Amino acid sequence: MATAKSDAFVFFGATGDLAYKQIFPALQALIRNDHFDLPIIGIARSDWNLERLRERARASLREHGGIHEQAARKLCRLLQFVNGDYNDPATFTQLRKTLGEAKHPLHYLAIPPSMFETVVNGLDAAECLHGARVVVEKPFGRDLKSARELNRVLHRFFREQDIFRIDHYLGKEPVQNLQYFRFANSLLEPLWNRDHIASMQITMAENFGVQGRGKFYDEVGAIRDVVQNHMFQVLALLTMGAPVNRSADAMRDEKLRLFRSMRSLQPGDIVRGQFEGYLKEHGVARDSKVETFAALRIHMDTWRWAGVPFFIRAGKELPVKCTEVLVRLKNPPQQIFDDVDSSAVNFFHFRLSPDVVISLGARVKQPGEEMKGHPVELVAHHDTHTEMAPYERLLGDAIDGDSTLFTRDDSVEEAWRVLDPILGDRVPVHKYKPGSWGPKQADALIADAGGWNNPRLDPPHRVNT
Repeated sequence: MATAKSDAFVFFGATGDLAYKQIFPALQALIRNDHFDLPIIGIARSDWNLERLRERARASLREHGGIHEQAARKLCRLLQFVNGDYNDPATFTQLRKTLGEAKHPLHYLAIPPSMFETVVNGLDAAECLHGARVVVEKPFGRDLKSARELNRVLHRFFREQDIFRIDHYLGKEPVQNLQYFRFANSLLEPLWNRDHIASMQITMAENFGVQGRGKFYDEVGAIRDVVQNHMFQVLALLTMGAPVNRSADAMRDEKLRLFRSMRSLQPGDIVRGQFEGYLKEHGVARDSKVETFAALRIHMDTWRWAGVPFFIRAGKELPVKCTEVLVRLKNPPQQIFDDVDSSAVNFFHFRLSPDVVISLGARVKQPGEEMKGHPVELVAHHDTHTEMAPYERLLGDAIDGDSTLFTRDDSVEEAWRVLDPILGDRVPVHKYKPGSWGPKQADALIADAGGWNNPRLDPPHRVNT
């Protein structure tokens, strides 16, 4: 049985970058919108005090979304600080005193995974884990072996239902909308199978480089940074079966089935790229073979998806910043009109960022006597300006004990199982020019499926909005 609602929020790494950019703004939003009233205990190994942490919190709010004065004052009032080394038992003894009567703390580990075991050992020794939950940030390992080791460490102290592996992408409103659109409507299901779908592709393009994070990125690369987590989760939402209900286990069971159906990748299923100039980035090894671009072809061994290729493409220094999905449908079995070429006549298009667009591609007749047509898109466009931020949604869910939007241990390991054979330098890395769509070798990967659809940020031709 799940534990009760959390009654204290503890975050390790309180002076770090993640806390500054995400956690403080999310806490202010929860206080403003959800009557959040829990003790907030920051822990860090810096020579700080409570007043300095409060100043940093307000600076964070000013820079990331703005200060709501009443909520910010309450945040600072709830905030407490424990200054100490994670290797020192006295740090956790002090935390136990600061927790007071709290019986169900939520511990947020905004720290490197290498420190997880040290911290949870300290929490356990100080009796801070009874009735507790833990939130951990990606990466959930670097490969299958390390993911299993990380899960082993966490399971020594926590039940799986009390472990919240946070992937902020699952908290994004457009990703939520993708799931809702699939299962709240009946129009897709008759078409959503190998009989009607020719291929699917997902593109996550970024028009910038590593932005001063060269040392971090050179240890990770595109596959570990966004493919194993963000993009695999989007692929799962597109292809998994309908859950039996809205419970966390029902949703995650379907994702697990989907991941288990994926074939392990082979070198011929992937193209790796690195933009020209990456080796000059601060912190990057001069002979680095880390990919800043990856294109993958995936197959699933299920009745629904047998024979359908799925393509994923992610990269930095591409022409635009955009994430979108293109689902190409099979053409009619017989061509009646001579002007229709062999490319996909019908498709579904889901844009997840920077705006939210759902559209259906079709052909309509041009005016006149001849039976000639032209392509159009029927478009639904959604305004995202007032939506809940991902960390606000996910922290609120973790506090409530709702794990629906968090990744389960078995799914993490299955995702790594798919990628394990192609990690590291087993596949060569090809150079590409900044501002291009990656190395030309990626085009050959998808040539038989109609080629890549390169996102454009200008509005499509709309028939209906």
